[in-house]
Amino acid sequence: MPSRGQVGEPAESMLEDLDAAALAYAERLDGATPAEAEASRERLIRFCLPFAGRLARRYRGRGEHLEDLEQVARLGLVKSIDRYDPERGSFTAYAVITISGELKRHFRDRTWGVHVPRRVQDLSLEVGHASMLLTGTLARNPTTGELADRLGVSEEAVREAVESAAGYSPASLNAPVAEDGAMEFGDLLGGLDTELESVTDKLTVTDLLLRMPARERRMLAMRFYGNRTQAEIAEELGISQMHVSRLLSRALTWLREAMLSDNPPHWEGESRAGRPGMQVAVTREGGALAVRVRGEVDRDTAERLRVGLRHAINGAGVRSVLVDLTAVPLVDAAGVSVLLDAVQTAAAARVEFGVTGAQPYVARILAVSGLAGVLRRA
Repeated sequence: MPSRGQVGEPAESMLEDLDAAALAYAERLDGATPAEAEASRERLIRFCLPFAGRLARRYRGRGEHLEDLEQVARLGLVKSIDRYDPERGSFTAYAVITISGELKRHFRDRTWGVHVPRRVQDLSLEVGHASMLLTGTLARNPTTGELADRLGVSEEAVREAVESAAGYSPASLNAPVAEDGAMEFGDLLGGLDTELESVTDKLTVTDLLLRMPARERRMLAMRFYGNRTQAEIAEELGISQMHVSRLLSRALTWLREAMLSDNPPHWEGESRAGRPGMQVAVTREGGALAVRVRGEVDRDTAERLRVGLRHAINGAGVRSVLVDLTAVPLVDAAGVSVLLDAVQTAAAARVEFGVTGAQPYVARILAVSGLAGVLRRA
């Protein structure tokens, strides 16, 4: 077997030694037993270890321990020996390609602190090598354009590679920034999140909004998220602006009370069963019916009142119907329409119809709507 090459030998002598040793190894494999083949393989590996070490030392100074690089180079050496085919050319050339490929793959896949695309990793290494060469030639740091011209890439690609190089060895958050080590780099990043304390309140409000009627939720969303005016909300919902103002005020008052209470208060104007909170009670004395209404008469409740009044007016033996609005805080356009319908139904059935107990605001609404004639004093 040829003698092992020394570090100071000419490159040509080393190439000849490696190629001769590999050819001799390939010849010994013919007709050798498994044990003999394994022994020959081990001898060739030991003979080539200095060569792998020299290739590994080419990559030192890049942030990796030399011992780790030597292990990677030896792994590449073993692969090149196991895959060596004498008929395909020089063993030395094949070993150089295989070992260098393993070393480059190690730097590309194992040593980056932050994941960077493979093409950018490769270009970053090329930019670093070209920058070193141009610095020695120009006696100054090369410009981006000069690096791009040397590598045959665009300036944007060079800038991307330079920026990505910072991901190779990112700074540690635990690195000390003071001589006494009392402060670390991570202490300088971030700050107090003033919004963190409001997370619980936001979750509570979200839960409370889901307990409100759909109309009120929609109005709050239009007002505070859609930045709509009360007039715009009223036009879209088909109610008066004053009604919108009152509903918004009631919803916000309920939210404030619910936020300060462990048990949310009952929603005003809504029954326990969750239906709209208007209640109608009918009492009869002979042929006279007294219809007592409680709650708001609006688009959500008007149809129920319309049906109730028609049944009351068309009842057998009914001579008069008196609607008591004492407990009604608001009547919107839909409520006015119900009362006008009741007046017409009563006239057709020859039944006396009247409204009593209307609060001042409700009385004004009814008066301007043509119902002044049915208003009765309590």
